[in-house]
Amino acid sequence: MRDELRVAIESDADVVSARREARALAAELNFTSTDVTLLATAISEVARNITTYAGEGEIVLSVVHRDDRAGIRVEARDEGPGIRDVERAMEDGYSTGTGMGLGLPGARRLTDEFSIDSRPGRGTTVVMVKWGRPA
Repeated sequence: MRDELRVAIESDADVVSARREARALAAELNFTSTDVTLLATAISEVARNITTYAGEGEIVLSVVHRDDRAGIRVEARDEGPGIRDVERAMEDGYSTGTGMGLGLPGARRLTDEFSIDSRPGRGTTVVMVKWGRPA
């Protein structure tokens, strides 16, 4: 098992690749099928934001450990236009595009840990962690 896996995000096909890689990693860590699905869905949300708003970026997957648990850390980053009002972007239904405004708040609900750092003109980094079952 690799410590870190990078997936360039430039198209919808790359979103699928990132999901597939996360599913495989989660299976190696014995995640439940429900947790695998939640993680893959959260990755879809943040990766689609990259293709929609920044054009390109990357997803970095890594295994993390805490006590007797293993988890998957997902870092989604881009150098796009950034988010002007992060607090508002985290509200259900808010979107600066044509979407339903559920991506970021949905990803936050689907994962166990979530943080976002975004600055207009400098891009966005979202970090999520999904924890597996205790060993």
